[in-house]
Amino acid sequence: MPDPVAVNSMFARIARRYDLANRLLSGGMDVWWRRVLVRRVARQTPADLLDLATGSGDVAFALGAGIPGARRILGMDFCQPMLDEAVKKNTGDRPASARITFRQGDALALPLPDADFDAVTISFGLRNLADRDRGLREMRRVLRPGGRLYVLEFSQPYPWFRPIYFFYLRHILPRVAGWLTGDRAAYGYLNDTIEQFPDRPALAAEIARAGFKRVDATGLTFGIVALHIAEA
Repeated sequence: MPDPVAVNSMFARIARRYDLANRLLSGGMDVWWRRVLVRRVARQTPADLLDLATGSGDVAFALGAGIPGARRILGMDFCQPMLDEAVKKNTGDRPASARITFRQGDALALPLPDADFDAVTISFGLRNLADRDRGLREMRRVLRPGGRLYVLEFSQPYPWFRPIYFFYLRHILPRVAGWLTGDRAAYGYLNDTIEQFPDRPALAAEIARAGFKRVDATGLTFGIVALHIAEA
């Protein structure tokens, strides 16, 4: 499992160039993946939302724009430099900016009361947790009965696409990311965590073991990303 101190330091180093790197390295697909997530969350029409591993806030802002009925959107991350970038972007001209707040917090010990949210989202952050089971149980704890968890995360691609994808991860992505951010090692870590992360059925089983029910998994973009939805 990842070392939380190293992960925090890594994201702090790349915080200022994080958004640009995401757009270029994903070919803009990160925008579409967020749209899929927001559409699924919007079907639930939640009033109170928690976005964990919120980073620079893109998912929180997308939720605010796509779910006008949401009463409260809290973005939480344990890396303060990433949150600083989110706060800079939370200007009054953004949709729902007044309903979006950001706060530092560790997903393994959330500084939040029980049963406080209708929905919890975590996008490309679950694989960075030092203890996934503990983090998932914390997410379940802060959800109201019947609330839903939405995990948008890298997954294992379809077999025919794996050679292409892993060549990109191992040889192209670190070089381009190193040029963009000045920190090639950070994206070597990205490659390692993606290759070692569970596939859709295995992650669905982990979510179920943490106490969730009716876990649904949908593969996106040849399976390189998956959206898992589960009920508390």
